[in-house]
Amino acid sequence: MLNRKIITKLTLVALVTGAAYVSPALTPAGSAQAQEQEERKTRRTPALRSKVYEQLSRAQSLADEDKVEEALDVLRNVEDKKHSMNSYEKAMMYNFLGFIHYNAEDYAKAVESFEQVVAQSPIPVKFEMTTLFSLAQLEMMQGNFDASVKYLERWETLNEGEIPAKNYLLKAQAKYQQQSYEEARDYIDTAIDKVKAEEKVPEENWYVLQRAIYYELKQPEKVRDILAEMVKHYDEGKYWVQLGGMYGELGQEKEQLAILETAYQKGYIESGADMFNLAQLYYYHKAPYKGARLMELGMEEGKLERNLRNLKFLANCWTLAKEGNKAVPVLQSAAELSEDGQLDAQLGQLLLNMDRFEEAIAAADRAIEKGGLRNPGLAHLVKGMALYNTEEYNGALNELAKAEEYDRTRRMAEQWKKYVTSEKQNKEAIEASLSS
Repeated sequence: MLNRKIITKLTLVALVTGAAYVSPALTPAGSAQAQEQEERKTRRTPALRSKVYEQLSRAQSLADEDKVEEALDVLRNVEDKKHSMNSYEKAMMYNFLGFIHYNAEDYAKAVESFEQVVAQSPIPVKFEMTTLFSLAQLEMMQGNFDASVKYLERWETLNEGEIPAKNYLLKAQAKYQQQSYEEARDYIDTAIDKVKAEEKVPEENWYVLQRAIYYELKQPEKVRDILAEMVKHYDEGKYWVQLGGMYGELGQEKEQLAILETAYQKGYIESGADMFNLAQLYYYHKAPYKGARLMELGMEEGKLERNLRNLKFLANCWTLAKEGNKAVPVLQSAAELSEDGQLDAQLGQLLLNMDRFEEAIAAADRAIEKGGLRNPGLAHLVKGMALYNTEEYNGALNELAKAEEYDRTRRMAEQWKKYVTSEKQNKEAIEASLSS
């Protein structure tokens, strides 16, 4: 919550700027005159008289004690006598009222009060400028973006030096909220360039706004470059992950992998989704072992579920890494979760290649029974080859005949059928020779 000592010092924070505004401190009339003496060389303004100062000071003390209603009563009594007050005294009174309303989160009344401040003339230029900037921020907070820009431009007409970067920032935010992205881009680029020209680092939220604007403008290269700056200056995990994502969107997958692997080494790849994405990159860039280890870690830590998608992908990683003994139990678990026989068929092929023929036959049987196969003939072909390797020639020939019925496996089935038939005949001839 805001500092309750609202009169002496109060910070207004714009939605993205982080810029602070400090209200003018209440000082005795003589001191106030001294502070304004230099300014009056260009704008002649009246002084804050002691009798008005005393009432405002009393209101300040009550507000500092959280006696807001009593402070408001004092200020209302002062307002009843405004006909006898000069412009500076009225401005100070409305300034106090504005801060009390702001602290009570009654922003509409705060705006009304601050508008009364800048309606008084003459008042010190610096006082008018700080109030105009507060109005710009308050209007921004309430979504009144045109009004916010209007007050910023009034501020700029009073400013004698260069326009500060924070003004361009506020305008950029206003235009962004109005979906005027090209204008917003020009303002935010100017704001950031001004900060960089002073060899300073722009605030993090400035980059956040700039990135959002270029994203809306569909300029992914610029978004990538902005994120690279954010990674450099702020080194937060979310920016590393987002930068990796932008490299991926641009088709720069090697750079994407390098960024996300660095993020992983820094401990920034923490969510299950990010772990899965990195594992996929490992898989597609021929580092399946790393992908499998990352998937297993995610499952062990409870960040990745042992669901069908994850188990299937993990099995594929182990298979591509030529770690069949690790792939088999994972693929079995995945197949148990699948309604069709596709994974059982894949498991049958894997087991066949590992010379685990009995298990391959069983897997092929489950695949055929469950159905839903993209290539049904392959399951029969795998079963036929496994049966051949267990010297069950008749059964093998039956399965190979079934495989011949499908276009995708016909040619291979025919070749294997000839080979199995020849082997069967050779075996029978040997057996007949031995028995004679």
